[in-house]
Amino acid sequence: MVKVRAPSPSRRDLIRLAAATAAAAPFVILPERTLARQATLKIAKWAHFLPEYDAWFTGVLADEWGKQHDTNVVVDHVPVERIHAVAAAEIAAGSGHDVVMFPWPPAEFQKHVIDHGEIYQTVAFKFGNLDRFAHKSTFDPKTKRYFAFADSWIPAPFHYFEDTWREVGMSLGPVHYGSLRSGGRRIREAQGPPCGLALAPSLEGNITLHTLLHGFRSAVIDSAGNVAIGKTARTVEALKYVKALYDDAGTPDQLSWGSSGNVQAMIARKTSCTVNGISLLRTAEKEAPEVASKIRLCPPLLGSAGVLAVPHVTNCSVVWDFAQNQEGAKQFLADLIDSSRTAYEKSAGCNFPIYQKAMPDLIKQLENDSRADPPYKYKELKDALYWTRNLGFPGYANPIGMEVFNSFVIPRMFISVVTGKSSPEDAVQAAEAEVTRIADRWKQV
Repeated sequence: MVKVRAPSPSRRDLIRLAAATAAAAPFVILPERTLARQATLKIAKWAHFLPEYDAWFTGVLADEWGKQHDTNVVVDHVPVERIHAVAAAEIAAGSGHDVVMFPWPPAEFQKHVIDHGEIYQTVAFKFGNLDRFAHKSTFDPKTKRYFAFADSWIPAPFHYFEDTWREVGMSLGPVHYGSLRSGGRRIREAQGPPCGLALAPSLEGNITLHTLLHGFRSAVIDSAGNVAIGKTARTVEALKYVKALYDDAGTPDQLSWGSSGNVQAMIARKTSCTVNGISLLRTAEKEAPEVASKIRLCPPLLGSAGVLAVPHVTNCSVVWDFAQNQEGAKQFLADLIDSSRTAYEKSAGCNFPIYQKAMPDLIKQLENDSRADPPYKYKELKDALYWTRNLGFPGYANPIGMEVFNSFVIPRMFISVVTGKSSPEDAVQAAEAEVTRIADRWKQV
């Protein structure tokens, strides 16, 4: 390659350049000084189930925001199972990222964050007040502070193979927990695929089993914040049900699935149904279109408490009280709402907006999805906000409930019964003792 060098400047040229630079000094900014004055915003974000979304978030959203605000935005994507540990380590060190994005309410970290009410107030001028779901996911009624900022969420509908369930006379899938067991047993007896509810200590197992507990009118914590898991026979009933379901229609794989294990099992047609965010179906549409065309969605199964589920994801961000760029962090989170429609599109319809005014045609989009086969498949999610309850239901998301969630107390309780290591009664007693220890510890903080 031929290299072209500029001619060396003469002594006269250097003198003229120095004089011109001195005259224009107040208006000249050297590159080194520009970089020194440029702000930095550091973000740790849980890795989305669809890599395409994270590519957009970092390469487009964060990059463009950084250019607009003369800020170097650094985004680190953290596997969902590690985000809690990363946050805890930063708190212990008193330094780290300015913003940490969680897939669930980080209530146990609230003593180390700013009050995010200011961000909600900023957004309210443009998009209105916060809805009940997001409010109860990020507000502490005791301190009257918002410990996080929610910008989007992912519903957790029931997924099933229409052709498989049609063989047992349920082309619309199981409607309630009773038909899940009876239909699942008949499918299994016909040497068909097992029922694929996630039971292992993972995000999917947590969401599935917390939803099932609520469906049986049980809860970890009551609306007043008291330990409730052992106060009702409904918990024992839920444990007996899952044990019977596993014996009739289960598979040992359910006990060891890691993150997205139930997703891969469905795509491989190794299970007949499961509970998950629609990233499952979106992944199938991309990797196995023929399989995806057979998967259908429906609302959560009907239980004695009605039709309800906890969300697969509640995207909650925190700004640490030790963050070096708090103002930039608050501005970035407030501006996220402006991109709610694009976030929905780039997440392939997974990320529902917290503020309905940010995407008023959401239902219309669900009723006619160009990627779905058939295109009306996702309309089953149009009432998702009505059947979704916040983590911490029937109360608010709180440190006790979220520590129980993050330490997988509920999946471990169910596994002990399913594997025969404990009776339902003993398992409830052990879980109640563990939750009580957690509650007592938080009372002393």
